Amino acid sequence: MPIDKKWSLFTVVSVGVFMATLDSSMVNIALPAIMHEFQSRLHTTEWVVLIYLLTITATLLLWGHLGDRIGKNKIYPRGLLLFAMGSLACAMSHTLTGLITARCGQALGAAMMMATGPALIKQTFPANQLGRCLGLIGIAVSLGLMTGPTLGGILIQFFSWRSIFLVTVPVGFLFFLLSRLVLPATERARTSLHFDWLGGFFWSLALLLFSLTITHATATDWSAPLLGVLLIAALAALAAFIKIETTTPQPLLPLHLFSQPFFTAAVSSAAISFMILFSVIMLTPFYLDRVLGLPSSRIGMIMMAIPLAAMVVAPIAGRLYDQMGAQLLSTAGLLLSTTGLLLLASLTATASPPQIAWRLALMGGGQAMFLSPNSASLLGRVDKRYASSSAALLATARNLGMLLGIAQAGLAFSITFSRATGGLDMKDFTSHQSDAFMLALATAFRVAAAIGLLGALISWRRGKHPEPAANQEGCPPEKRAAAKSGRDIHQGE
Repeated sequence: MPIDKKWSLFTVVSVGVFMATLDSSMVNIALPAIMHEFQSRLHTTEWVVLIYLLTITATLLLWGHLGDRIGKNKIYPRGLLLFAMGSLACAMSHTLTGLITARCGQALGAAMMMATGPALIKQTFPANQLGRCLGLIGIAVSLGLMTGPTLGGILIQFFSWRSIFLVTVPVGFLFFLLSRLVLPATERARTSLHFDWLGGFFWSLALLLFSLTITHATATDWSAPLLGVLLIAALAALAAFIKIETTTPQPLLPLHLFSQPFFTAAVSSAAISFMILFSVIMLTPFYLDRVLGLPSSRIGMIMMAIPLAAMVVAPIAGRLYDQMGAQLLSTAGLLLSTTGLLLLASLTATASPPQIAWRLALMGGGQAMFLSPNSASLLGRVDKRYASSSAALLATARNLGMLLGIAQAGLAFSITFSRATGGLDMKDFTSHQSDAFMLALATAFRVAAAIGLLGALISWRRGKHPEPAANQEGCPPEKRAAAKSGRDIHQGE
């Protein structure tokens, strides 16, 4: 493909990633306005966010599976179109149920882009540029996360919460048309169009039931027996999914890929990375608001330290990966994030914004140092027939990590705060409970830090592999042979 068309494709993919992250970061700050308009309760209003994460997590593998069969170039543009249509439906919703339904459609479009975008990048760019390109995609992610709170706050203040959905509509339609021109033809990885619908059903069911269980673990109106039944049902659905995947000739999830240490390490550590990140994103705004009493504008500025640091580090990490591989970089990134968590756990009720911001920046930089090399390591070594499925599984792991991080942080905080205050909840917080709040915050962050250390160990165990540059044309034959021996051995069925 000509160089200019390669970068046109890269632009289309990065804009899709940017829109998906921009939307998710804007919607979080719109929840109070949505709750006020529909006069809904918190646990109901939260589904505007939860349905987006759940839909993406449950369907990413399905879209990756289809991308490997009917072509990534067919899935991605339709994802752009569906996302734009879903955004328009969100803006026009007159009931909370309608908004949640529209968010589900919007999430389907986002999942289609997430599942096939990285695989299109891998297909288009040579191996020695893969880390660099994924690092630049990391900038698009960071810009979306960084721009969302500020832009969303302005739109909500001067217009309404509906305007945050309208802003992505013309961009989505425009880049849908552009994608039809720049996306390459994609050969089918299979001659059969058989789709693993049964496996897809049990995968989605398991994730839905498990997510309901963990997100309502501390809800007072959900009894322990009900949560137990949901958990058992989730495990049964997961067992059924695994059984189906081991017997069907064309599985939704190629389980044999997990026999490779690099694959298992990349997927597992990606989930842990986002789990510890979202424990911070979940609790830190409450600390800034309840304990320090900062206004929303200041809270948004402080939280921007995470994506700002990630935007700086991501392209550097991508370039370093092209030279030295993922084992050291990704492991060091997780250790850096864990260090940031432990430093956040040491904050006091009188900490200054700069003291908080540099700790958040340390964590954001560590996340970026981990993410680009980890993604490039997996996509650069897996067999090309499983590129979309692998990219979808990575994105699924990240979204599942978000859900687990929110659940873990909420559970650890709620239990500790309740014990320290004689049964109170965060909604009952007053300045007299500041010490209990800080104890609960530190406990939740330390639990997350322990999980982060486990993730670093898993990341290190992926082992070393030849430098990505060894895969490019023009390398000495003996170096290319060494690179080949280090790549995924699954070249056959």
